[in-house]
Parts: sequence; structure tokens; C-alpha cells
Amino acid sequence: MDVPRTTLDPDNTRNLALAVIATEAAAVGALADRIDDRFFRACEHILDCSGRVVVTGMGKSGHVGGKFAATLASTGTPAFFVHPGEASHGDLGMITRDDTVIALSNSGETDELLTILPIIRRLGVPLIALTGNPDSRLALEATVHLDVSVAREACPLGLAPTSSTTAALVMGDALAVAVLDARGFTANDFARSHPGGRLGRRLLIHVGDIMRTGDAMPCIRADALLRDALLEISRKGLGMVVVCDDSGGVEGVFTDGDLRRTLDRGLDLHRLTIGEAMTRDGFTARPDWLAVEALELMESRRINALPVVDGDFRLVGALNMHDLLRAGVA
Repeated sequence: MDVPRTTLDPDNTRNLALAVIATEAAAVGALADRIDDRFFRACEHILDCSGRVVVTGMGKSGHVGGKFAATLASTGTPAFFVHPGEASHGDLGMITRDDTVIALSNSGETDELLTILPIIRRLGVPLIALTGNPDSRLALEATVHLDVSVAREACPLGLAPTSSTTAALVMGDALAVAVLDARGFTANDFARSHPGGRLGRRLLIHVGDIMRTGDAMPCIRADALLRDALLEISRKGLGMVVVCDDSGGVEGVFTDGDLRRTLDRGLDLHRLTIGEAMTRDGFTARPDWLAVEALELMESRRINALPVVDGDFRLVGALNMHDLLRAGVA
């Protein structure tokens, strides 16, 4: 079937988009007056749950519920989503007496949800309902009902779930964040549940996890000639060489920048020892530092590599900007 081609009127399109934003913003703003004792009791049920939080909803409410469950799970509350249609065909077995159920339905009369209400009631688990109809059966049977009703949908036809799904989504986020705070959930906790994300890498990876060790460390004695130091820099590819004593204690560092400064001084490069050209008291890192701390030091001091030392200032590793890039920290 041929679809008739339409044209967009720029002014009408902009006005409609602005109207949608204004309508949904008003719907969200109206939720502020509903953060009351019922909201507090809902948070308590989630916080006190010794099992898992089971979120369910049909259609667009189900999509919002899936996101809500994912937010809870990633912020310290074990949670998962169950499709209400599948629940009545075996998936109800996933709900235990230690769980808490959260059901989303704008009408509060969704058949698939009403079908499983007797089973939820028989299990004796708390039921938190988010609906747009406080007089609905789901709202009346819930342990706690949270009103997410909206004055109108943002859809010009008043049919497509728009403002109502936004309101439910925001109320879910409010619950998740309130419980997150009550649990004392930290950025490190968040990183542990997101190890593959950028935040996880920045908060979990330590210098000791990515530094170069053993033969990969560029190290030389102070009495070595400059040409030997340059060969060590080239072999190890870090843009620096660390000057160490016999016990591995760090005495200084020699970098590409030091080479340029040495050339400017007009010294005899054939006789010059690295001890005469090195920088003493340079910057170092520790293995237990977060890699992002090393990155911040390197960026603030405009350096590309760091020796890594232990508590006795002995060389235990080396790190450069490419190592941080490969680890996804930079």
C-alpha cells in the first residue's frame, strides 16, 4: 500500500514539540505533591525486601517497568522484570515469599495484571502499585498505591501513552534514588555493577593493574652514559628512563623533555652520564592509586609517563598515557 507523502510545517512542528514538552513537564511537576507517607512506605517495602523486587507491567507500562527494574538492580536492589502475560503461564514461579512486587498500569485495570493478583495475594508479598486511577482494582488491592495520574496525555489525540509513561518513569526513578541513598550506595558500588562502563573502569582500575613491570620497566644506573639511556628509552617505548640505585631505589628520571633541555645546555653528550642530566625529585605514582588519579597528575603536570614506586621509593612499575588509553581510563 502506498503511503501518502506528507510535508512538515516548521512552525507547526516546533509548536507541537514545545506543547509535548510543556505537557509532560507539567505531569512530572504534579508528582511533587504526591511524595508523601505512601511514597515513604513504598521505599520501606523495597528497602526491607529480603528477596528480590519483581516489577511487572503490560504494554508501555511494561517498558517503563523494565527500565525501573534495571535501575533498581544497578543501584543495589536485586530486581527483575516479569511480563504479566507470561506470569500466568508459569513465570509466577519466579516470585517467592521473600519478594516485593511492583505493578505498573495507567488504568489499574489491566487484565493480565488482575489475573495474577490472587496469586500475589496468596503469597503474602507486599504489592506496590503505580497507577493513574486510585479507584482501580489494582490500586485498591495494593499494599501501597502511588498515584501517577496525569491531567492529559501529550499526544494530540489524547490516546498514545506519553505523559502517563513519563510520570511513571519519574516516580520509579524517585523510588530507586531514595532507596539508593538509604542503602548508602556509593559511586564505587555503582562501578562494581558496571565494570564494563567508563565509570566502572575509572573507579575500579588501579595503577598496579595496568603498569608495566619486570623487563618492561625502563631502568638504568646513574653512572650510565647518556647514549645508553637513549637506547633504553627506545627499547622500552615509554618516553622516559628511570634512574635507580643497586637496590631499585629511584634517584631520578630522564625524559624526552630532559633530552631537549640537555641539548640546549651545549654539554659533551659523549661523556655525559645520565646522573648529570636526569631530573631529581620527579613525579611518581603508587600501585594502589586509582588509574584515574595517575591520569589527573599526568594531565595537570603535562607529562606522559610516570615511574611507579612502593613505600620505600623503590621502582615497581612504569606507566604512560598509552597504557591509560588502552585501559579505557583516559
